[in-house]
Order: sequence, then C-alpha cells, then structure tokens
Amino acid sequence: MNQQRRSLMKYSAVFGLMASTGLISLAQAQEWNKAAFEGKSLDDVFKILGASGADKSAAVTLVAPDIAENGAVVPVGINTTLKAEQMAILVEKNPSALAAQFFIPAGTDAFVTTRMKMGQTSNVYALVKADGKWNMAVKEVKVTLGGCGG
Repeated sequence: MNQQRRSLMKYSAVFGLMASTGLISLAQAQEWNKAAFEGKSLDDVFKILGASGADKSAAVTLVAPDIAENGAVVPVGINTTLKAEQMAILVEKNPSALAAQFFIPAGTDAFVTTRMKMGQTSNVYALVKADGKWNMAVKEVKVTLGGCGG
C-alpha cells in the first residue's frame, strides 16, 4: 500500500507540474485514469480504456527494437496517419500492463516516443484512438536483461 501511495503522489506531482507549466491542460491532468495504470492484465486495461474492440491497423506504426539488450531502458514510439485523440503503450507481461498514455491536441502531428521498462520478452501494443475508435499495432520485443526487477 505504501508503494501505491508513493506512486500516486509521484504521478500527482508530475501532472501538477506539467499542468502549471502548460505542457498539458488542467483538464488533461484531471483526465488521468488511475485505474488504467493499475490494470494488471491487457484485458483489464483494454476494458478500462474502452479499447476492447481495437482493430489492428496499417495506419498505426509501433517503433520498437526487435531485441532490447537492457529492459530497464527500452525506446518505444507510435506513428500514425490518423487524427489521433489518444495514444497508449501496453506491455503484456509487465506487472502493470499500461506503460504510457498520451492525449494528443487537435491539429498536431500524431507521434509520440518514450522509454519504458520491460521485465521480460513480451508483446508491446500501440493503441491509437481516432474518431472515437481504437486502432492498434503489436510487436514482440525480446529482452535479454530484465528491467522490472529481473
């Protein structure tokens, strides 16, 4: 429980700082979905995000290495030609499936990139919400040295 409290405080502080500096709007900071980040399985997170009917789409490109030598720092990105409203990165075998969620302002290029931890070889999912519908791409990333306590 103490770990959850620290995580909540950390995320609250980060979102507050981002909102105060204008990186995200206050409304976006308030939209943060704690339940989605606490989802343990892909099905949990898909259900919470409302993405259960997500279809694979050639318009969504997941940029990730085939082999990550160090699971503590795995670069991942999403590109899409769709007019994205939201993007999310999920890692099937991580302790918490949702690794990142992004809200895309209207009129901006739909591209995100980040680094994340992966505990073991796993499928990585790129979700893109456009026109109220979720689309996705999937790629297996092999991890040689785990980053989530592995």
